[in-house]
Amino acid sequence: MNQSQPGILKPIPLSARYLIFSIDDEKSLSEALTRLSLIADGDEVVVGLGHSLLTTLGVEIEGMRPFPSFVSCGVEIPATHGALWCWLRGRDRGDLIHKEREISRALAPAFVIDDIVDSFKHKSGLDLSGYEDGTENPEGEEAIACALASSKQMGVDGSSFVAVQQWVHDLNKLDEMEPIEQDHIIGRRKSNNEEIEDAPESAHVKRTEQESFSPQAFVIRRSMPWANEAGEGFNFVAFGESFNAFEAQLNRMTGKDDKIIDGLFKFTKPITGAYFWCPPVVEGRLDFTALNLS
Repeated sequence: MNQSQPGILKPIPLSARYLIFSIDDEKSLSEALTRLSLIADGDEVVVGLGHSLLTTLGVEIEGMRPFPSFVSCGVEIPATHGALWCWLRGRDRGDLIHKEREISRALAPAFVIDDIVDSFKHKSGLDLSGYEDGTENPEGEEAIACALASSKQMGVDGSSFVAVQQWVHDLNKLDEMEPIEQDHIIGRRKSNNEEIEDAPESAHVKRTEQESFSPQAFVIRRSMPWANEAGEGFNFVAFGESFNAFEAQLNRMTGKDDKIIDGLFKFTKPITGAYFWCPPVVEGRLDFTALNLS
């Protein structure tokens, strides 16, 4: 197996900056991506390629597809897409700003930035709601098997598929709820992160219990909080060897399976949704062999 982008399996950083680019000049795509491959190491800069970019390049990656719209029981999850995604990881926000400037210059004029979201680690890795995210993340060999694709296609083995969403919280609404109601939305106690056995079926933990799906629906979550003048919430980031586990979880969250809607929607909602393919790395640089760049 080729080496995966190491940032995928590492814990979340203290600070992060998420970039989404669209295509602005198709003629210079190859040159821009070649320059990006010399900058992005897959560790401090994790890179994902969108379906539109791969299609423009005439490349088909088995398992790659556009983000679908999920609509069920009055809940709608939007699909916003993107050509290129960069997850900048580090400790200092200023360093990430300069890294973003370097990447933007390298990608011009082929790509233009559509969206930038700054995120941060909250305490030990909590969401701004006060609850821990990613408690059931697989570890070790199980994480590798869950997050990384195994493929005979040239330049695909060791890659990963990532689902990215920006969620907006209504923390005032959450604060108005009694602590027990908050705990029942999540299915865990905020005080000790212990799972509540008699939580309602709408509890997020029960909706997304990875072992309860057939086949099991494990993903590697690397979500981080965000906050700016527009509000606050969290950037949901889930890596997998395919998109199947993520889609199974969202179908159940929106009530498609049994008409029970995830309690999360009582105080938060997604405003974006996109899929990306994260190529492997070779000798510390992105491996774009699958793209057949000229």
